[in-house]
Amino acid sequence: MLAHILALALVAAQSGGVTVSGVVQDQTAAVLPSAQVALKAVGAVEPLQAGTTDGAGRFHFDRVHPGDYEVRAEFPGFKAVVTHVRVGTRAPASLTIVLPLEGLTQGIGVSAAGGGVEASARSNLNAISVDASTLDDLPTLDQDLVGSMSRFLDSTAIGTNGVTVLVDGIEVNALALSASAVQQIKINQDPYSAEFMRPGRGRIEIVSKPGGKEYSGTFNVRFRESALYARNAFATTKPSEHRWIFEGTVGGPLKSAKSAKATNFLLSASIDSEASDSIVFADTPGGLVHANAATPSRQLLIAGTLSHQQGDRNTQSMRFSHFDRQNTNQGVGGTALPESGFNHDDREDEATFSNQTVVSPRLLNDVKVLFGVEREPRTSISAAPRLVVLDAFTGGGAQIDSLRTEHHFTLLEAVTWSPPRHVVRFGINVPDWSWRGYDDRTNTGGTFYFSSLADFEAGTPYSFVQQVGNGQVNYLEKVVGLFVQDEMRPRPNVSIAAGIRYDWQSYVRDENNLAPRVSLAYAPTESGELVIRGGAGVFYDRLGPTPVIDAIRFDGIRLRRYVISNPGYPRTLDPAQSPAAQPPSIVTFAAGATIPSTVQYSVGVERALRPKTTLAITLVGTRGYQLFRSRDVNAPVPPLYMTRPDPAFGVVREIESAGTRKAVALESTIRTQSRHFSATAQYTEARNSDDTGGITWMPPNSYDLSHEYGPSDGERRHALNAYGSATAGKWVNLGVSFEAASGRPYSVITGRDDFNTGTANARPAGVPRNSLRGPGYASLDVRWWRDLAFTSAGGRKTTMTVGVDAFNVLNRVNAAYYVGTLSSPFFGQAIAALPPRRVQFSLRARF
Repeated sequence: MLAHILALALVAAQSGGVTVSGVVQDQTAAVLPSAQVALKAVGAVEPLQAGTTDGAGRFHFDRVHPGDYEVRAEFPGFKAVVTHVRVGTRAPASLTIVLPLEGLTQGIGVSAAGGGVEASARSNLNAISVDASTLDDLPTLDQDLVGSMSRFLDSTAIGTNGVTVLVDGIEVNALALSASAVQQIKINQDPYSAEFMRPGRGRIEIVSKPGGKEYSGTFNVRFRESALYARNAFATTKPSEHRWIFEGTVGGPLKSAKSAKATNFLLSASIDSEASDSIVFADTPGGLVHANAATPSRQLLIAGTLSHQQGDRNTQSMRFSHFDRQNTNQGVGGTALPESGFNHDDREDEATFSNQTVVSPRLLNDVKVLFGVEREPRTSISAAPRLVVLDAFTGGGAQIDSLRTEHHFTLLEAVTWSPPRHVVRFGINVPDWSWRGYDDRTNTGGTFYFSSLADFEAGTPYSFVQQVGNGQVNYLEKVVGLFVQDEMRPRPNVSIAAGIRYDWQSYVRDENNLAPRVSLAYAPTESGELVIRGGAGVFYDRLGPTPVIDAIRFDGIRLRRYVISNPGYPRTLDPAQSPAAQPPSIVTFAAGATIPSTVQYSVGVERALRPKTTLAITLVGTRGYQLFRSRDVNAPVPPLYMTRPDPAFGVVREIESAGTRKAVALESTIRTQSRHFSATAQYTEARNSDDTGGITWMPPNSYDLSHEYGPSDGERRHALNAYGSATAGKWVNLGVSFEAASGRPYSVITGRDDFNTGTANARPAGVPRNSLRGPGYASLDVRWWRDLAFTSAGGRKTTMTVGVDAFNVLNRVNAAYYVGTLSSPFFGQAIAALPPRRVQFSLRARF
């Protein structure tokens, strides 16, 4: 009987065949959507089946009969790889095909793993990965790729210094690549990797394009004109805008690709010129001000990359970039009047060197070094004292004159070793080693603060703040990390990644920052269409330059900051209220201050619903410990709040590690792809609570923090993000991007300095922080394009693409700021809105 069953099964298998499936990745484990994959019998010339990978980098060939086959995978800018697979009466294990960059010998690359959805600890399907071809099809405002993808980040995973951006595996201050030089953008790829300081949802990883073995180029022109816009809800007349962006890349070989030593180049550049207006919506003693103020800007970016293969084992790459941005009349808009603007310039030059060495078929060494120089001056348009009437108007001068300089160095050296069933990666990571300078001339003319328009008209400010002395600061900041991680496959359907990281940084005496991390993927069924995934890890924050600069300059001697409560206005004649008669305000670190830590954990299920359609549901929890915040430890004591404990000082802002955070989120991610349609959608429901607004945030009452624990500043309880494209003929090509989210919380404040600290951030008695919530946000963006192909006499193909992008197509009014100040004439109202419907035209030439 058993023999008959086996025989029938064998016949059925031979008649119908089995499925050969797998995933195509690059060497960073990022999936490669739209890669070309072909299956052919060994020795045959023509493939039996061919196709492209889906949005998750997956492929499958159905009805494959027993025999020996070859699977060939290729992707632009990467070296093609051929993998041998033997097919029997049962489906073989899923293949993982790793494509190296062109010119890099694949020493570590092809492996097989059980499961159809990919039971790999670092191949989580709730990650967001977008390749260059997908980016071309989506509506992207001003080619701002980082800004477009930032909506998939998690505010609880972002550290004190903001989003972590990595280009080709090395951390950068800003993206110094033009849009057409970007090969892929990844978010949350391998969220518990020991190589990085922050979790996956707190970093954006960018892979740049290589030069390639053939000459190719892309040239883009994008244009916007306000005549085609809808009118902003807060503008009486439509703000003017004219914006041109010229951007492109060209690359290819400097020597024959067939030579033993091949050198490729890639040049990229962009010029961004914008003449635009900001909308002023303020209330002054002369009445409401509805005006448009010109805020022009110009930006230039030039970058060049040389990649050289030395023999079969070494590949070197050098990239140089120059970035220059000039912004005029910044800081204007909302309640800020045109007179309070400032000019802002920013120049940054960077040089990056990388070397990859294939020591043996199982050992790869990777070294990356970055040097950068940055100069950023800010100049106030007016030198007059600054006048701030809370959430009514801001006038006078900007009082923001300063010069920031930086010489930074970044290093990554990592070794990847792949014995059977293991991939071990270890090394040293120096994300920041910087010589920083800061010349602080801010607020030398002083700032007067008023609670209301009535107080301004009466000449009764609640506070006057001024700085006097030497604001020059120079210091060295050092951040160093060590890491080791092992991804193990004890069974074909089980993958475990375990690692540990050690972080050290100067200026905080905290040397026990060990961060263990682990993740697991398990495919319980033989079909491999279901994967159960989990993970947990510890992540440490980074102090950053701002608090260090504050502690050095505001020491009470070098740069003296004076805070005078209830001063005379416009100038006091009372010598007792002159700045020289006031005790200085200082900034210090609390005794025993440590680096904050975050514990993140997740568990999820991933399911292949049908071919090229997957669903991932993941529960993510976050706990923050010893988070940064500031507190005035010399605040006037209760119950009268009139006298400071130490009369020798004014405000003593102490930076402490005492905050806590608790967050939980449920993420659902679905991907689907067919011949004419592909889409990714992610819905997140989250609850985030903490008792700190960041390292510079201070509670109203430093002696009572009982009402500070509440919703986090950036919490959005519901968020839906989706993007996709559809093609149905030469004239029907559409790309769509949709974003919707519930409102963010904000606090009610009285607008008075109820605790005599010089800051009017007090809330009504018993009212907790972030007790109110603004309105939701929604925007639908659409892109249409048409490709026109031409072939020259020499056979070279050129493609011209004409495109039209429409942003906020439905012209929804999305409020940007709600006023929570009770003394403001705008309390409970919005005073600004995000842009209305806008139209952008584009032309792309590619050869």
